[in-house]
Amino acid sequence: MDLTRFPLGDYCALLDGLGLLAAPLPPALDLGRTVALVSCNSRQVVSGTLFLCKGAQFRPDYLADAARRGAFAYVSETPYPSVPLPCVLVRDIRQAMARLAVKYYNHPSEKLKVIGITGTKGKSSTAYYLKHILDGYLAPEGRTCGIISSIETWDGVERFESHLTTPEPLELQRHLARALASGMEYVVMEASSQALKYHRTLGVRFAAAAFLNIGTDHISPIEHPDFDDYFHSKLKLFAQAEFSCVNLDCDHAAEAVDAARAGCPAVLTFSRHNPAAGVYGRDVRKVGRDILFQADAAQLSGQYRLTMPGLFNVDNALAAIALCLGLRIPRQAVADGLAQARVPGRMEVYSSRDGTVTAIVDYAHNRMSFEALFRSVQQEYPGQRVVTVFGCPGKKAFGRRRDLGEVAGAHSDLVILTEEDSGEEDTLSICQEIAAHVACQCLIQPNRGEAIRQAVLSCGEPSVLLITGKGAETRQKRGREYIDTPSDVEYVQTFLGEWDARKGLRSP
Repeated sequence: MDLTRFPLGDYCALLDGLGLLAAPLPPALDLGRTVALVSCNSRQVVSGTLFLCKGAQFRPDYLADAARRGAFAYVSETPYPSVPLPCVLVRDIRQAMARLAVKYYNHPSEKLKVIGITGTKGKSSTAYYLKHILDGYLAPEGRTCGIISSIETWDGVERFESHLTTPEPLELQRHLARALASGMEYVVMEASSQALKYHRTLGVRFAAAAFLNIGTDHISPIEHPDFDDYFHSKLKLFAQAEFSCVNLDCDHAAEAVDAARAGCPAVLTFSRHNPAAGVYGRDVRKVGRDILFQADAAQLSGQYRLTMPGLFNVDNALAAIALCLGLRIPRQAVADGLAQARVPGRMEVYSSRDGTVTAIVDYAHNRMSFEALFRSVQQEYPGQRVVTVFGCPGKKAFGRRRDLGEVAGAHSDLVILTEEDSGEEDTLSICQEIAAHVACQCLIQPNRGEAIRQAVLSCGEPSVLLITGKGAETRQKRGREYIDTPSDVEYVQTFLGEWDARKGLRSP
């Protein structure tokens, strides 16, 4: 990756122009020295690094280590006199970091078509729908679309399972720069409320953006203090976009449309219920295992087919169609991409050989996504016994424990509560808190693999098993570490095999 390097004076002038400097620059600062690296990780520091001091967990030891490794100046909200390096003192380290990251990586989003997607649910599915569409569209040129999501990141150089929905600024800009250097034209990314609130995406130019929906989630002392903060954090996306689309069927749609029009030059709406929307989905029906619907969408009007289950995915498909209108993608590429789309760990369906057990692995993890999932299951698998396996993460979104317990208890015959990234909290305690809100039969099994095994082997009649919250993820957060584990897909396949063997069912 060939980047133009800039002297420290250019970075300081940038911060000064944005009003981010909190004090005059120290005389010892070598403004003419070229910055070889901008980093907030002392282990990555090389000679000529401008080091950023950020985060609630930051310790002066990190800065001292960076100095030993070759950092020649640091940017911070707090000076550290014990470390003999000149300090660029700033008012807001998060904003400063985002702006410095964009400059260091040479403004990659100015030369890419970055598509940002936000919403309480559906971000990953919509991102993958769009990626499948764009991959097919680009295939004749031998190119692919990059993706930065809660499932995985692919930037043309690296492909890996993600930890954060939206990375921190230096990592985000590095991925965009790699995508550009790899010859990519498009990158689809999820924009979380936390990323928008804390300026991780600041400085990114979005060629297109989508607002899917808003529900009550991520309300906690360490995330968003209330709904207004959560909602208005998401609305920040519009100010960075050249084209935006908004779901008219979501709560607070009018306010979202107003925010989009105030911050963005071009706005398109989509809906399943309002024919006045720019993209209107109608005549939704099941044909075998497929979902067919008609879209009234200017030059993209026509019938579309989804082979991925979940009737709620029509909303995500409409968002993808609206984005494609803004991006001027041909209709055939849109239709082909939607028909072929699959999303790892989202609505993945597996069955026992005799069809008695249907296991659905999905990432549903908040009230809105749970309600949509159960509605779809009731329509697609009427009359079948429902078993739900899930947990809640530690030290975040505490309201989910009540919400998910209530929704699952109202729509399941059996709920099995288990581990789901408990982190620094105790898994059993989290499960007990959820169980207090579950109105149906409820079991607690902290071992996730064993919980899924119990769910599969409990089936003596036609049953639908909903394994939610982790999807295709292969790590559990325990304490502050991420521990490798089998994915829910692997667990389900293993235990369905055990169920088949117990029933004497053999491979054909």
